Amino acid sequence: MISAMLAEAWGALIANRLRSALTMLGMIIGVAAVILMLAIGGGVQKQVADSIAGLGSNMLIVTAGSGRQGGFMGGAGTGATLRLDDADKIARLEHVVAVAPTANIPAQVVAGPANWATTVTGAPPAWFTVQDWRPADGRTFSDMEERAAARVALIGQTVADNLFGANDPMGQSVRIKGTSFTVIGIMSKRGQGFGGMDRDDLIVVPLTTALRQLQGNFFRRSIRSVSVAVDSAENLDSTEEAITQTLRRAHKLDRNAADDFSVTNLTAVTDTLSTTTAAISALLAAIGSISLVVGGIGIMNIMLVSVTERTREIGIRMAIGAPRSAIRLQFLLEALMLSLLGCSIGVGLGTLGATAASGAIGFDTSVTLFAVVVAFAVSASIGIFFGWYPATRAAKLSPIEALRS
Repeated sequence: MISAMLAEAWGALIANRLRSALTMLGMIIGVAAVILMLAIGGGVQKQVADSIAGLGSNMLIVTAGSGRQGGFMGGAGTGATLRLDDADKIARLEHVVAVAPTANIPAQVVAGPANWATTVTGAPPAWFTVQDWRPADGRTFSDMEERAAARVALIGQTVADNLFGANDPMGQSVRIKGTSFTVIGIMSKRGQGFGGMDRDDLIVVPLTTALRQLQGNFFRRSIRSVSVAVDSAENLDSTEEAITQTLRRAHKLDRNAADDFSVTNLTAVTDTLSTTTAAISALLAAIGSISLVVGGIGIMNIMLVSVTERTREIGIRMAIGAPRSAIRLQFLLEALMLSLLGCSIGVGLGTLGATAASGAIGFDTSVTLFAVVVAFAVSASIGIFFGWYPATRAAKLSPIEALRS
C-alpha cells in the first residue's frame, strides 16, 4: 500500500515539475546554507584546536612585556623584561615538568643565491620536548652544543623549500645575520596554524647562540617567552598563579604595579575560542534555518493548492471505500517527498560549497555524517509539520461535496 502511495506521490510531483522545483527551492537553499555553515564552523573549531595543540599539551606561555626603543613603544614581547634566571625560577616550581625559554628573531636567511625572510627561534634542547615537535630528518642539537653556542640549525619545511628547492639541505650552510650555520635537521611538517600562520616557516638554533650572535645588544641577556609544560590540566590554574607571583617577586614589582609580563593558558584559550566559534556557527546555522521555515511554508501552500485541484479525485477515492487515514497519508507522503528531495539537493550543493570553501580559506571544511543526518531529520520533520494541515484538510472533505466540485 505504501509503495503504491509513494509511486502515486512521485507521479503527482513529476506531473507538475516546475511547480515542484520552485516549491523545493526554499528547502534546497536552507539545507545548503545550514550544511555549509556547519562545515565552516566545524573547520574553524578544528583549526583552532589543532593550532594550539601544536604548541604542546598542558602548556603555559610566559611572554615579556612591551618595550620602548628610540622613542617608539612596541607590543607585548618587545621588552627586555624576561631573563634566563626567570626561566630557572619557573622550572623549580611545583607541577612544572619542563621549561623552554625562547628568543624569536626575524631575519633574512641566505643559502647560496637564494634568500628568505623568516623567524629564527633560539631555544634549548628541551624546546623540542615541550613543543612535542621532532625533526623528520636529521637530529636536534645537544645540551653540549647549546652550552657551547654551536652554530647549528634545524629548518622548517617552508624554509627548506625556498632556500634549497629539490636539493637536500642536510649538512648545507645558511647565513643568518652574517653568521654561518650548519643545517643538522629538517622539522616535521605541521602546516598552517590558526589565522593562516605558516608553522613550518622557522629556523631553530641553540638559545645561547641566538642570544650571543643574533640578538641585538639591547636584548642580549633577555628572552622573549618561556614555554612551560605542566604535569596535568588540573594544575594549570594554580601553576599560572605561582608563576605570576614568582616573577612579580623576582622583578621587584610593587603591589599596585602592573605585570611586566603575561602568562597565557593555552587550554583556556582553546576553550574560549571553541565556545566562540561554536556560538558563531550555531548563529549562522540558525540564520540559514530561516530558509527551511520558508521552504516549509511553501510546501504547505502548494499542498493546499494540490488539495483544491484534486478535490474530485479525493471524493472518488472516498466513494469507493478509501479511509480518511489513507487520504491523509497520501498527501503527507507527497509533502515528505518534496521536503526530502529538496534536502538531498541541498546537501549536495552544501557539500560542493564546503569543498570550494576549503580550498579558498585554506583549511578543512568537510561535511560530517552528523550534519547530513540532522539535515534529513529536520527536513522530514518540516515536511510532516507543514504537510499535516493540508493532508488533514483533504481527509476531512465530505465525499458528496467533493464529488460535486
